[in-house]
Amino acid sequence: MQENGNLAVLVVDPNPGMRTSLQNMLNLAGIGKVEYAINANTAIRQLQRRAYDVILCEYDLASGSGEGQDGQQLLEDLRHHRLISASTIFIMLTSEGVYDKVVSAAELTPTDYVLKPFTVEMLSGRIKRALERRAALLPAWQLAAQGKLREAIAACRDGAAAQARYAADFARIRAELHTTLNEHHEAAEVYREVLTERPLGWAALGMARAFFALDQVDDARTILEELLVANPRLMAGYDLLARCLEAANEPDLAKKVLEDAVAISPHVVRRLRKLGEVALAAGDVEGAEKSFRQVVTKARYSEFRNPEDHVNLVKALVTRDDLLGATGVVRDLERSMRGNPAADACRAYANSLVLDKSGNAGAAVAELQAAVTAVRAGGATSPGLRMDLAKACLDHQLDEQASNVMLTVMNESNSGVSVDQAMHVFVNAGRTDMVEGMGQQLRAQAQILLGVADEKRNMGDVRGAVQTLLEALHIAPNNLQVMVATAGGILRQVNELGWDHPLGDTAAQLLEGIRAQDAQHPRLAALVDEYQAARRKYGIATA
Repeated sequence: MQENGNLAVLVVDPNPGMRTSLQNMLNLAGIGKVEYAINANTAIRQLQRRAYDVILCEYDLASGSGEGQDGQQLLEDLRHHRLISASTIFIMLTSEGVYDKVVSAAELTPTDYVLKPFTVEMLSGRIKRALERRAALLPAWQLAAQGKLREAIAACRDGAAAQARYAADFARIRAELHTTLNEHHEAAEVYREVLTERPLGWAALGMARAFFALDQVDDARTILEELLVANPRLMAGYDLLARCLEAANEPDLAKKVLEDAVAISPHVVRRLRKLGEVALAAGDVEGAEKSFRQVVTKARYSEFRNPEDHVNLVKALVTRDDLLGATGVVRDLERSMRGNPAADACRAYANSLVLDKSGNAGAAVAELQAAVTAVRAGGATSPGLRMDLAKACLDHQLDEQASNVMLTVMNESNSGVSVDQAMHVFVNAGRTDMVEGMGQQLRAQAQILLGVADEKRNMGDVRGAVQTLLEALHIAPNNLQVMVATAGGILRQVNELGWDHPLGDTAAQLLEGIRAQDAQHPRLAALVDEYQAARRKYGIATA
């Protein structure tokens, strides 16, 4: 276990007296490497520069003023943006008596939280306990961080056998690793084993997640409904249940579930944002406005503010015909987040909604063109916003601009939007005439990417070649030439650099796709043989 003297600790607290007190306590516990941050933003900037073993964070970072982020919102940002690893010890310090805030913090899984006042013995005891747990789990975490997921799973099995008191922790990590490998059946089995020993809420939630990933939505829903009766404060269960209800096309019930969650734990920005989206889809414009306004307010002091939150609020206000309020939100966006393409795109698009609603179509068109220019200049906006922008362009006969925006979506391999889904933007707008033209552009781009992949392979950049092939596959998923080239590239990488489970799964899917399109394809048999040989080589299969 790491010696206290070698620990790097970050104390996040606005109160100078409390920082001094914590410094003294930590020194008495043998911890001398202590740095400080006075608020969430300075903490984030320090964590972007270096890692810490332990973070001690005051809950009320605004000292009761309501200005700036609190500790829970900071933790949410750190987890979401991966500024702290699984092995980082995060301890929340609070004298907060409001229970819902404690729940909000606890659901975002700090390592521990300590209520003030506390003694040096109490604090050092919590740190010691957290360090012992980290030392036990660290080998598995390190293997996972290195991409050695199979070895990490084996380490979890060995660790559980050697240190039984952490068996549940090891099981949880093992199940999450199976999920990362898209082995949802195996993950569900691990969760089932845990549940036979103890009815742990996280295990039931994990099983529900596995069922949801396997498209067994009804089974997931049943588990979650029972789970929330037994554990009404397991907040992530509400989020997943809402997704199940959305998948079942029951937006009103999904909204009700999220409203119940927000009533219990009202401080999680991402849940409030989701509630606003679901409320808007369900036609509850007033509820959507309320949620989006809270999101804008709570995220105002975050280093990771998202200008799309303002756009969502403008949409709700425009739908309610509150053009004065919507104009105020656009101005607030312009004041608070000027100077980057994403904010510029959001401001222009949001203003186009206001102008369009007020009947000023000419000015709305000018703003739409400005939004498209900002997107093409590199504005990091979500695929959803860009698709909405493209729809608005089509409504105003800005065909070229709509095509340009949709190409940015389709060229983004991690957008989560398939080419078919993207093409439906044009179909739903009654512009089937544009679909073929877009298809031709995508096929031409795929051919260019195949050439780039060849160049990378010839230069010895096997991984780079495969990444380029995957980009080509994303924009031309049913193109036989692209499928064959990508399968071949993946198998070349696997043979030269070692087995990669996600890529192996992709290769298997491609081989099935090639067989479905042309069972007599001259490359198919050789590719299948190469795939099976690679599995045998790395002990993945005996066949």
